[in-house]
Formats: sequence, structure tokens, C-alpha cells
Amino acid sequence: MKLLENSSFEAINSQLCIETGDSNIIGRIESYSCKMAGDDKHMFKQFCQEGQPHVLEALSPPQSGAVSPGRLSRSQSGDEVESPLSDKCCRKTLFYLIATLNESFRPDYDFSAAKSHEFSREPSLNWVLNAVNSSLFSAIGEKFNNLKPELWTAVDQEICLQDCDIYSYNPDLDSDPFGEEGSLWSFNYFFYNKKLKRIVFFTCRSVSFLSGYGRNELDNELDMELGDAMDEDEEDLDNFEEDRYQQAVCV
Repeated sequence: MKLLENSSFEAINSQLCIETGDSNIIGRIESYSCKMAGDDKHMFKQFCQEGQPHVLEALSPPQSGAVSPGRLSRSQSGDEVESPLSDKCCRKTLFYLIATLNESFRPDYDFSAAKSHEFSREPSLNWVLNAVNSSLFSAIGEKFNNLKPELWTAVDQEICLQDCDIYSYNPDLDSDPFGEEGSLWSFNYFFYNKKLKRIVFFTCRSVSFLSGYGRNELDNELDMELGDAMDEDEEDLDNFEEDRYQQAVCV
């Protein structure tokens, strides 16, 4: 998996790491190419030793408990029933999801042992949009209403939402970052476009101020932004002094 540069996502991510009244919101959106090379190919071969790439793996039902119309099949009587394959995906897709998590959280966490039942296929795009919007509005308030159009426009331009299969990760709280002390809630969505061979990963969590981990991570984000600003100020000062020197020489 290769992280793809996206300036729109970078601008949005700076607005998804903020302090609220009693917690830190830590969110980011990243785009990954599914084209495998080098280590990915080696890991994929190892991953598929337990089963062929197109063998179907069982997923957990979506947390909403809903079933999308596209996953309904008709019985002989004409009634719509849930397809037996509605909560499964092939091992190759499962590998992409796990590899995305590994790339996004390396080197602190390793998700290589994650199992298929820790993932779900979401019922519909609208359900995911509503779930994300509701969570972020509850956490950030009116500020999110200003960010929302920019956020979803950027995601759609990067991945073409209507063409995506959407998966979620249901974390094992004993072994990953979402189980850190003070973690209040989280969501983790993968927007997978098979045609583009690309995944947009949207992760967000709320961490209580009582957790030093949450504050430290947010402080690191702010320190990086402050450091960039200081570098720009120093560069401006150097340019100013150079201009004065050139003027003195000319005189």
C-alpha cells in the first residue's frame, strides 16, 4: 500500500485534530494505492497461504444492523431475502484493509493478525455519511457544518463515492490504538474503489483529557504546525536580511 499525496486531505486533517470541552478529537483522511510492490507482494503471498485470494471470508454484520438493497436477492416466491454472501469479502480485499491499517499506524501498531470478523461491510453510502456527520457534529458542533461540504467533496473527488464498497474496522480494544486509556469512541471507514485500485481511509477518535496519550498526540500535531510556522518566519527573516544586505552593497 502506498500513501498518496492529497493537499485537500492535509488541509482537512488539520481541522480534524482539535480540543473540545472535555476531550481531544483526533481524525484524519488518507488515500492509498492498492497496487502491490516489494514488501506488499511478499506479505500478500504469506497472507494467502491460509487460503486463495478469491476465497470468501466471513465478516461481522454492520453495526447498524441494516441490509442494503443491493445485498438482497429474491427467493423463488419473489420475496426479497438477505443474500448468504452479504457479509463476506474475498481474502484479497481483506488483505487490502489490513495493509491499510498497518500503513496508517506504523510503526506503533501491527494489525497483521487481524481477522475477518473484525471488519464489516457497511449497508449503504448514505448510512455511513449520516453516521460520520452525526458523530463529528456531536463532537465539534457548528464548526463541522462549515467543514462538511469541503470534506465530502474532497473524498468524492479522490475516490468517487458512488463506485465504492465501504468497510469498517471493529477494533480489538486490547491490542490497538482505539483501546488506549481514555478512548471514548472511534470510527474507521474504508472507501474501496476496485476500478481505481484505491482506498480512502477515514479514521477518527475521541480521547478524554484525563488521558495523557490523547493530549500528547494532539500536542504533537500542534507542535508540528507551530514548527512549520516558525520555519516560515525564519525564512522570511533571512530573506529580509538578505535584501538589506543587497541594498547596502548597491549603495
